[in-house]
Amino acid sequence: MAHTYHELKEMTVVQLREIAKDMTHEAVKGATQMNKDHLLKGLCTALNIEMHEHHEVVGIDKAAIKTKIRALRKKRDEILATKERKELSGVLRQIHALKRTIRRATV
Repeated sequence: MAHTYHELKEMTVVQLREIAKDMTHEAVKGATQMNKDHLLKGLCTALNIEMHEHHEVVGIDKAAIKTKIRALRKKRDEILATKERKELSGVLRQIHALKRTIRRATV
């Protein structure tokens, strides 16, 4: 039976040990003595499951927004190099707003 990281994370230690009992992989050797964190890591290694969940950005052009952020960072650095700092807060606010746009679109 194929498992996902999320499914394994929701299981109890007893259930995880039951899955590990039938395996001969080195990562789950001594599973009866492992706590949940170690057991989860060992099972993910034995089953070739990635330990983290990937997030996707949906509905926006992430590459274009990141390009804008890079340009604004260059502008920010130029402003910081000079003594004139009137525009600095506006540039920082734009960077912040673009980053929030990306985070809101992340699923």
